Amino acid sequence: MRRLATPLALLLGLLLPAAAGAQPCPPAPTQAVGLPATRAALARGAPLTIVAFGSSSTEGAGASDADHAYPAQLEARLHAALPGAKLAVLNRGKGGQEVHEMLARLEADVLAAHPALVVWQAGANAVLQGMPPEEFRTALAGGIARVQAAGADVLLMDSQRAPRILAAPGFERLDGTIRDLADHSAAELFSRAALMQAWAAAGTPYGEMISPDGLHHNDRGYACVAEALARSILAAAGAPQVARR
Repeated sequence: MRRLATPLALLLGLLLPAAAGAQPCPPAPTQAVGLPATRAALARGAPLTIVAFGSSSTEGAGASDADHAYPAQLEARLHAALPGAKLAVLNRGKGGQEVHEMLARLEADVLAAHPALVVWQAGANAVLQGMPPEEFRTALAGGIARVQAAGADVLLMDSQRAPRILAAPGFERLDGTIRDLADHSAAELFSRAALMQAWAAAGTPYGEMISPDGLHHNDRGYACVAEALARSILAAAGAPQVARR
């Protein structure tokens, strides 16, 4: 089994990729997820491919450049925390897409990469386009089943707490649909809603993590999503928990 990083190395790994002078991330509990395929790949020293799948907030809209989108930030943190691991995080986000359009490219953009983990961000465009929750659920459930049949973990990511999301009718029902799918399937949930609520409770309002477009994260928001997601993935992989800065 590949030796995982020590607690000090993990702490440095999560913090070092941040640019000098960057604002620290607000505290938030580590979200516990079960990722057996990811854990197994790391345990046997196999190459680990993570596909970040979704729409514009996966692609990186609102970030200053592609290196500040959450997938690139996540890869940097995981590389630093697990320097011996052969891993890659592939950004397969396409702006404006809802779940049906994602399903149309699932084979080519996700399954063809043979990932151990798919982080699937969905729901924002369904909310903004007024998609019925039942239609969204059926489509997303079908996609989850296809990914899991290929042997990969699925980690669902719900919507950010942004003004345009919060103003959209029915956003809470779509969030509830994603939670329910995670509760009643082998998929797991990494909740940006819960993460941003924890940030707000710690004194960092939603707006400080959202770009001027009122929808997508800014650079700090993406970096802090990546930091929290890295903590969840490392914990699921059996890495020691670390103290926060």
